[in-house]
Amino acid sequence: MANGRTLLALNGEEIPGSPTDLRARAREHSRALSLLGFQETTSTIAASTMRNELNKLVDMVPEGPQREAFTLEMDGFYALFVRYLAQKAKSQTLNWNEVKSPGPGVIKLYKDLPKVAPTEKSGVLNKLAVLKLNGGLGTTMGCVGPKSAIEVRDGMTFLDLTVRQIEYLNSQNNVDVPLILMNSFNTDSDTHRIIQKYRGHQIKLLTFNQSRFPRISKDSLLPMPKTPDGKPGDWYPPGHGDLFEALANSGLLDQLLEQGKEYLFVSNVDNLGATVDTTILNHLAKSGAEFIMEVTDKTKADVKGGTLIEYEGTVRLLEIAQVPSAYVDDFKSIKKFKIFNTNNLWISLKAIKRIIDNDELSMEIIVNHKTDASGEKVIQLETAVGAAIKHFEGAHGVNVPRNRFLPVKSTSDLFLVMSDLYKLEHGELTMNPLRQFNSVPLVKLGDHFKKVAHFLSRFQGTPHILGLDHLTVTGDVTFGHDVVLEGTVIIVANHGSRIDVPSGSILNDKVVSGNLRILDH
Repeated sequence: MANGRTLLALNGEEIPGSPTDLRARAREHSRALSLLGFQETTSTIAASTMRNELNKLVDMVPEGPQREAFTLEMDGFYALFVRYLAQKAKSQTLNWNEVKSPGPGVIKLYKDLPKVAPTEKSGVLNKLAVLKLNGGLGTTMGCVGPKSAIEVRDGMTFLDLTVRQIEYLNSQNNVDVPLILMNSFNTDSDTHRIIQKYRGHQIKLLTFNQSRFPRISKDSLLPMPKTPDGKPGDWYPPGHGDLFEALANSGLLDQLLEQGKEYLFVSNVDNLGATVDTTILNHLAKSGAEFIMEVTDKTKADVKGGTLIEYEGTVRLLEIAQVPSAYVDDFKSIKKFKIFNTNNLWISLKAIKRIIDNDELSMEIIVNHKTDASGEKVIQLETAVGAAIKHFEGAHGVNVPRNRFLPVKSTSDLFLVMSDLYKLEHGELTMNPLRQFNSVPLVKLGDHFKKVAHFLSRFQGTPHILGLDHLTVTGDVTFGHDVVLEGTVIIVANHGSRIDVPSGSILNDKVVSGNLRILDH
């Protein structure tokens, strides 16, 4: 007894408390152990049942290369599922107190990197392969087929622009940089038809598929497909974090290494700013780093983007889905986390080979909850390619200019890249030098513009926006040709109203509302 309180040694630590307090704590501890035991038992059963179901699917595939490939995919899925169960059983959550903003050594400034000497460019470029993440469909923009097939500028698609960039790079430097497309089962067949038109171009175009994983029933924790084919909605591509294992499983990783390739530049196919940069490539080669992530300064439009952090002594990618709800506002803070991940990544191929061979990959799992066509609740387990940064030696970020992040996720983005704000040369978009500001206008187009076909039908010609700061358009609005938008322009057509902006109009810091139609007499 000490001051009327009991001192109890628990794991070598003395815990003060009254007998009543201690009995209550003991009951709580017992309940926690009981719950943990229940969850671990449930997880063990779920893992065993899942393995049996996957084995049944494998047994339905005829002997040969097809079964071997399918077995690799199911083994990869099972490993991810077991990690998910373990994480769920232990209620593993991020310790926010351990989340630190990256120190000076973790983020290097692009402007401080030495430029590569012209005589050295060819040597370092010949060791490079470029990989575009091409697994997404254009459904969110109202299009059918791969998103990379959407026309974005002068009748050219995302893929056309990329091919032109790499072809020009090869011809100017007398090198052979291959272009690799990582497709999903959703985009593969259409992409193979599309790329036939590039035959005869000065470019080596290679493709491989990311894995096809079974969706999981949320209630039973069993795979949704009953056969290796199953219904289309029974399978999903497991996020771009699957890149490393899919690249290895395809045989392409070994093929690239045999050809003398040492470095891989990875980016999203819809990021029109993600061009080959020899300054960053040279830095990767000279610094000995195995992984470089391009980051750029956050704006209010980027607060949900993943960011680099230091966590328990290592560099990590932190996505908003991993943040406990109580700390989401902290995560979105521009003051605490000043940069975000562009998903432009420079990676050592030899390091990928080592990490795969040693089975070291253990990226944070993103649990994506969905509802299938029949209304059943399902789970998709996914990973992000940037989350692998913690496995690579010397990994760090490079803070790049904003022009290296030019994604087209919506028709509002499409409006910008189609306009006179950018100039197009050899497949590369650059800011028009006549633009007086470095910043890009903030554009918000309403639901009438959401689908590409509807968007295009509302413009006789893309407006001139070199002097634009902010544009908001909602409702039934159309634009004539040679319209000039400057400053802040807000156009609102209320329900039942229509606004036709006449050809040749100049709107400078204007709010337009109500009805406006000018018809030929």
